[in-house]
Amino acid sequence: MAKRRKVGNLLGLAVLSVLGQRPMHPYEIASALRGWGKDQDMAIKWGSLYTVVRNLDKHGFIAEVESVREGRRPERTVYRITDAGRAEMADWARELIGDPEPEFPRFRAGLSVLSVLHPDEAAELLRGRLSRLEGTVAAAEETLAGHLRQVPRLFLVEAEYDLAILRAEAAWIRALLAEFDSGSLPGLTEWRRFHETGEMPAELAELAERTGTPD
Repeated sequence: MAKRRKVGNLLGLAVLSVLGQRPMHPYEIASALRGWGKDQDMAIKWGSLYTVVRNLDKHGFIAEVESVREGRRPERTVYRITDAGRAEMADWARELIGDPEPEFPRFRAGLSVLSVLHPDEAAELLRGRLSRLEGTVAAAEETLAGHLRQVPRLFLVEAEYDLAILRAEAAWIRALLAEFDSGSLPGLTEWRRFHETGEMPAELAELAERTGTPD
């Protein structure tokens, strides 16, 4: 179970990872995060960057080094990571890597109400999704191969993970569509009949009644 952290926003972890390289001011931090593609690894709300930096400073995970001024630009405070910040960053990484937590993708939410669609429409939508997924997989494979020629694999494992998830989803959809095509999907006949006649099959009505009744 995830622990309650003093700075729980994942942007805090991203900031610590950047400052782990060298001291920076917030504007540099934002540039580094964008340059490293951290906004593709986690949901980053850029408007909260300065709040996160202040909170990290407040709890001793980073510390001010100096304030600098360049030309007519406003004064900028440079921060460095502290020993406590490095320990927090490592502990946070251990939690994210070692402790699985439930996640709720939008596709899963859609699948949970798939029965509201006619089976033919559901199959058509799944085929369209599969086609787009296959294009995404091909592009991701090409991009990853290019990056691997320039960047050590250690720094691309998250991209490998994304690609593996995409491939797994595509394989699962193919298998499900094969059941649609062969008619072997359990309940397919009843599902189709319901959408074509409006009559709920007795076994499904009984299931809905049973699962909707509190103990």
